[in-house]
Amino acid sequence: MFAMSEYGHLVQVAMTHPRDVFTEARLDAEWRALHFAGRPDRHRAIDEFDWFLAILQSHGAAVHLLPVHEDYTLDSIYARDASIVSPRGLILCNMGKRARAAEPAGHRRAFGSLGLPTAGTIAPPATLEGGDVVWFDDQTVAVGRGYRTNGAGIGQLRELLGDRVTVLEVPLPHWRGETDVMHLMSLISPIDGDLAVVYPRLLPVPFREWLLDRGITLVEVPDEEFETMGTNVLALGPRRAVVLRGSPLTRAALERACVEVIEYEGAEISVKGAGGPTCLTRPLARR
Repeated sequence: MFAMSEYGHLVQVAMTHPRDVFTEARLDAEWRALHFAGRPDRHRAIDEFDWFLAILQSHGAAVHLLPVHEDYTLDSIYARDASIVSPRGLILCNMGKRARAAEPAGHRRAFGSLGLPTAGTIAPPATLEGGDVVWFDDQTVAVGRGYRTNGAGIGQLRELLGDRVTVLEVPLPHWRGETDVMHLMSLISPIDGDLAVVYPRLLPVPFREWLLDRGITLVEVPDEEFETMGTNVLALGPRRAVVLRGSPLTRAALERACVEVIEYEGAEISVKGAGGPTCLTRPLARR
């Protein structure tokens, strides 16, 4: 059912529509507390999301919209984080951001109704978030060790995946501290088996060397486009990628690497909440 990579052809994906979670009352109450850069405009957010959704569907992805529960926050629009896929089925996360604690149970209910198997759950005090998990192939996954995913979470993930999967632990930088969003996918997005977008300034040397040893060419994002989420790129298939509008140098570098680039406007759904196209999607199946 699951092809373990971040770049295979996207077949099924789960998402949370801002129409359901960005209520005016929730926006007023939460955007500051959740460290959004500004209060999202609900109507513009809906339009942006529908545009993004249409891109995925036009490239063959079946989209499952997740139900929203009353104990969810604005952050639940970033559907990637509450669960991950594995060769054995879905693994439900335990969120490093406490305000998002209710989301994994919601994923369990939603994916159970779709008939998708659950392989296990990350249990406290361990934490693990999907934005820290990057699959390279069926036997290889890199996991960021930072403020959202701790060592115990990586240990539990190893146990759930078993001996057939190599789990590479990647230390993440302190950067702007515990309240900032720093996932491994803030630093790298694979676009093909031999190509990835990276932010070199924060990339740990051993991880960079590991990528190069695998024969992966690195498209390096300049400093100014790290701020515009140039590293946060969703592959729809090998060398076909969706990017947030606003990183022209990165787009040009991708196109020089023979990548088809599709842009979306995400001022409300991405920029203000610091969540790009990988954050907005929980890929369920790739081929």
